[in-house]
Amino acid sequence: PYLTCGFPEPSATPAILDALAEGGADIIELGVPFSDPVADGPTIQRSSQIALEHGVTLADTLRILGEFRKRHDTAVVLFTYLNPLLRYGVERFVPDAVSAGVHGVLLTDLPVGGDDELEAAFAASPLRLIRLVAPTTPPERARAIAANARGFIYYIARMGVTGASSELRASLIDEVAALRAVSDVPVAVGFGISTPEQAALVAGVADGVIVGSALIAAIEGGGAAAAREMMRSMRLAMDGATR
Repeated sequence: PYLTCGFPEPSATPAILDALAEGGADIIELGVPFSDPVADGPTIQRSSQIALEHGVTLADTLRILGEFRKRHDTAVVLFTYLNPLLRYGVERFVPDAVSAGVHGVLLTDLPVGGDDELEAAFAASPLRLIRLVAPTTPPERARAIAANARGFIYYIARMGVTGASSELRASLIDEVAALRAVSDVPVAVGFGISTPEQAALVAGVADGVIVGSALIAAIEGGGAAAAREMMRSMRLAMDGATR
């Protein structure tokens, strides 16, 4: 499950994180609010803007996560863009993130080979730098990404930005199977998954399922209770598909 830190307000984030952990999340993807989230659709963009209006920063995100870590051991991956990290300072971020209990970082706008110095800093740390693979990624490039992957690979279920979708592409299952065949780390699928039925379908072939926009919409309507209920329904559907 994905959650924008500080949405719908900073005081709500701890209870929502608890709800996701208690609802059965294996890994929580915690988004750092950013003014130009180009990989995200309107739902997550709006949640990020609301969090920014509350003044939530990367430092706040690490602080809230540090408090969560005292209550739960559920793995957490930070979802962010390069700008907030560079503004914070890489030399500060790595030790502060480790101290806060971050397990991995998903930098959406850092491709493999995009910044050797930054990538080396992550490689030398306990933090897993999560890589993305798209449907349009050439096979040789996908193999190179898989060879450098740590933690898991985030496979994009469709082209475009994040957002709930009514149906998944027919070729998705074959694409995920091909990527898993060349990867030594788990493959999780995100972008467009919005129902327990879709989660179950993806769980039958992938190692993980990522749900963002649909969860943000549920939180907007019903807060932590809605997050817990959606997490449980997804968990039950996925577990049934992988027995």
